[in-house]
Amino acid sequence: MPVVIAAADPSCLIVTGMPGAGKSTVTRLVAERLPRSARLAGDELNRMIVNGFVWALGEPADEAARQVELCHRNLCALATNFADAGFTPLIDAIIPSRDQLDFLLDLLAPRTVLLVVLSPGIEACRYRNTIRDPQERFDFDGYEALEADMKRAFGEAGWWFDTAALTPDQTADRLVEEAHRRAVVT
Repeated sequence: MPVVIAAADPSCLIVTGMPGAGKSTVTRLVAERLPRSARLAGDELNRMIVNGFVWALGEPADEAARQVELCHRNLCALATNFADAGFTPLIDAIIPSRDQLDFLLDLLAPRTVLLVVLSPGIEACRYRNTIRDPQERFDFDGYEALEADMKRAFGEAGWWFDTAALTPDQTADRLVEEAHRRAVVT
């Protein structure tokens, strides 16, 4: 299979979607298919906080927002460093709003950014979340609101990719083959 996502000037690939959409699995598989790549997961960066972690929807809300911003800054700093060293960075994160997407795009500028929103549908996300390893499950009941918010905020941006009928490997293959032309946001 030809590798078309990586180039002399690597693009930054952001893969987002609801919990259970397949972000972690797909970014890992795409990274394995590229000759020089780095997978950067927001959840893994958040686990670096030993004490004082507040999850994105937690309390106090101002601290949760501050930590989301910190995570995004760190993801983009790592992505920039990897891209500058000739690696294709793949960012795995939930991006619920246009403000957060624009924040990431600003931090990644002037690099080319590809945005893929994995959108297999709410029921597929719920199901996939239930079959995860218990330590990887994400207790979440806001699927309808999150999907509506994302579509309203940046439904025209990037590639909204319905993966409901695809395996993770098929999804990764399509991303490698098509993201360079379907997912460009900058």
